[in-house]
Order: sequence, then structure tokens, then C-alpha cells
Amino acid sequence: MKLVRYGAKGREKPGLIDAQGKLRDLSGHCATIGWDELSPTGLKRLRAIDPGTLPLVKGKPRFGVPFTGISKIIGVGLNYRLHALETGAAIPTEPVLFMKATTAINGPFDPIRLPRGSVNTDWEAELGLVIGKQARYVSADKALGYLAGYVTFHDVSERDFQKNRGGSWDKGKGCDSFAPIGPWLVTRDEIRDPQQLRVWCEVNGAKRQDSNTADMIFPVAQLISYISQFMTLNPGDVICTGTPSGVGMGMQPPQYLKAGDVVRLGVEGLGEQCQKVVAG
Repeated sequence: MKLVRYGAKGREKPGLIDAQGKLRDLSGHCATIGWDELSPTGLKRLRAIDPGTLPLVKGKPRFGVPFTGISKIIGVGLNYRLHALETGAAIPTEPVLFMKATTAINGPFDPIRLPRGSVNTDWEAELGLVIGKQARYVSADKALGYLAGYVTFHDVSERDFQKNRGGSWDKGKGCDSFAPIGPWLVTRDEIRDPQQLRVWCEVNGAKRQDSNTADMIFPVAQLISYISQFMTLNPGDVICTGTPSGVGMGMQPPQYLKAGDVVRLGVEGLGEQCQKVVAG
């Protein structure tokens, strides 16, 4: 299934994308896409609904974040071999973790707002993982069973805040609007192999990133298991699994986003995002 939330910000309705790519309304069956709907039982109940019986949604409404109930966003840094090399970093021996503020959550087509004082805001297309049931001390061989599904995730990053302002990376990762999610939540059963997905990004029509999740250093199942050793993962929590090579920081000379730029990005099978960059 491809689950969505659509409508004006703060008043989104639940929906799904049918096999013909049409948006259908789910509000007759649930009030939102939240913890209950992301659970194995909830997804089974939604999967039993015949999409053809659901009302078609007219027009082209705004798409919001496709689910609610996000208690935390865990980022993974330097998780693609070529990206680590382009930044001059050593290949990590364990996953590098950071947190993104939930106030950074943004719709997939809502603008990216440059924070005050920003000079080095960068793009990062990523595969996002959405937890469907509570995960604590899970093994890698069972880890995928804790997923509700996958999303396209944009880990927007302010490099000066991240690298030069002291402490952890969080200062450059958690700015308002720096976590666009969606447009769809694609349930786990629809993705045959999460380690064989194209990840790409364009800025003003120029290709910047074009890679594959096969280049990950730590694969999806290992990340879920690893993170669950340090913290409980709740339904709705998001893991952004790292970005491939091609970020602005790695260009010669480096290039960063400015007001008026347009960023398009996507992950194979998970839909595309598009954001205009605006002054904060």
C-alpha cells in the first residue's frame, strides 16, 4: 500500500494511492495514519479494504507527511562508502548516529526555510524507515519485521552549524523545515529489497546525487538492530539511513542552497519530493 495524508497543513486527511496512481480518501475508515494504522494489525485492516470502494479525491491537494506520531528521528551519518570518501572521512566501523528535531518535520512539497545566519545549507536525499511496532534489543535477522514501511526522506543539513558550532551534529540537522518526509509511506511488503533502491537528487534541474542503497556501509536490518540496542524505537519513529555521494559539501568548490533554488529528489518506488528554498 501507498498511504498518504493530504490537505491543508494541520487539517490533513488519510488516503491511499491506488494501483492506477489515483488518490483515494480513507477518512471513512480512520481519522489519520498514526500508531494504530502503522501497527501490523492496523496495516492488515487497511489492506483488507478494496481501494475501488473508496472515494476518489478531486483536484491536486497538498500532500503532508504521510503519517503522524513521530516521537523521534534518528539519523545515520556517513553510511554510504562514496559519500564518506567525498567528505574525507574514514569509513565508520559502527553506525554514526545523530538526532533531528521533530520541529524540523516538513511536508514533501513544502518550502525549505533557510535558518537565520545560514551560509552552508546542503541537500541529502535518503531512504527513510518507519517503525511499525515497538523495537528494543532486536536481532538483525528479525529487524525488518518491526517496520511499517519506507519513505523518501530529505535530510537537509546546515554544514556550518553542523561542523563549526561545537558539540554534536544536531545543530545543523534540526532546523525548522529540515526533515521533509513523503509523499507516500510504502508498506514493507511492496519493497522487495531495500538494498537495491535508486536514490537521486537534482538542484535547479542539475543532477547532484544518483546512487543506490547497495552502497550502504550498514544495511537497513543492521541499522534497526543496532539502534534498538541504545534506545526503544516506537511506532512512527523514523530512521534516515544516510545519504549517497553528491552533496554540495563534497563539490569542488562546495555549493550550497540559496533562496530561489528548487530541489527535487526521490527514492525508487517511494515517490518524489520537490521543495523551493526560501529565506527563513
